Parts: sequence; C-alpha cells; structure tokens
Amino acid sequence: MSASNRNSVASNNKVFQFKLVLLGESAVGKSSLVLRFVKDQFDDYRESTIGAAFLTQTLHLADDTTVKLEIWDTAGQERYRSLAPMYYRNANCAVVVYDITQPASLEKAKVWIEELHKQADPNIVIALAGNKADLEARRAISTEEAREFAEEAGLLFFETSAKSAENVLELFTALAQKMPFEQIIESRSRKTNNPGNSRVDLDRAEEKTDGCAC
Repeated sequence: MSASNRNSVASNNKVFQFKLVLLGESAVGKSSLVLRFVKDQFDDYRESTIGAAFLTQTLHLADDTTVKLEIWDTAGQERYRSLAPMYYRNANCAVVVYDITQPASLEKAKVWIEELHKQADPNIVIALAGNKADLEARRAISTEEAREFAEEAGLLFFETSAKSAENVLELFTALAQKMPFEQIIESRSRKTNNPGNSRVDLDRAEEKTDGCAC
C-alpha cells in the first residue's frame, strides 16, 4: 500500500483519509452526484462513465476533524461489472445509488448491496441514495419502501437530487461522520508511544479500519 493511500497522511490526529466507492445502475446519476459534491456543478447531459472516474473532496466536520475522501465513481454498464471489485476492495465506505423514477434501479442497488456485504470489508459503511428527487412527479419508488429496506440492511439512507443539490452534502457528510476515527487515533498513539513497534501497530490498525488501497 502506498503512503498516499493510507487512512491518514498527516501527523495531525484530526486529519483522515478514506476510500469511497459509488455503485449503481447506469444513468441513475452517480457521476452527477459526485460532480455536485466535488465542484458544486450540474450538467443536464453527461456521458456514461467508462470504467471508473477518480475524484477527491475534503470535508471539515463540526469537531475540527478534516476528512479527505478518495472517490471512485464506477461505471454502471453491465460490461464493466467485473471491474467493480477492484474499486470497492478495501473501501471504507460506499454509496449505492438508484433512480426514484426507475423501479428496476432499486432492485439493482439491492444486488450491489448484497455483493458488498459478501465481498467487501465487513466494516464498510454503506449509504443507499435515491437520486433524482427533483422528479417527484415521475416518482415510482416510495420513500417509505426504500427507507424500510435501508433500515433492515443497516444502511444510511438519503433521497438526493444532483440537479437541485438536495441532500448531496448531507449524504457524504453522514458517511464521513461514520468513519472509525477513534481506532485510527489509538493506533497513532501507540505508534508515538512505541516507536520501535510503529510499523506493526500501523499495519494492525489498517487491518481493522481498511485503509484506502486501490
């Protein structure tokens, strides 16, 4: 694992870095969500992602904690599905996106979530995002149905709109707040107090927190 992909690259105990992956069917708005989050922009037309796109964004939480998210926006087309494990492997958190106007996209999201539960790290934090909330007149999936599923599966849940920015910042902030800060701080403390064993302590901390690695 390279130094740039560790949970933290700074000596300050309040700065952390995590890997986040976006999954979901094609055209549900994954790339639009990321663009809104990272650049506060929205394009009415975006070409489908090929393979995956990589972006970063930094969040400053209320307790002076700084979180840098390394974001992998994966392609939703079926021909790229076999590549997905490369991107969610060792991810600390995931956003699985569906389109509230397309019932099949929620079923696809459930398949992705099942796959994450089986193959991703058991400590991964997952959020279910019902995108295109601005298209209320075309809604085909009720908020209650999706929320009930999310609660049963132990997921964070938001309905979002990349177009209006509704709940976009809230979604990524909620994920950041769920990260294992205390475990990382404890591992840093052990490293400081036991410099001779610092490499061993850090490796153990990464095993527990699944530091970012691609």
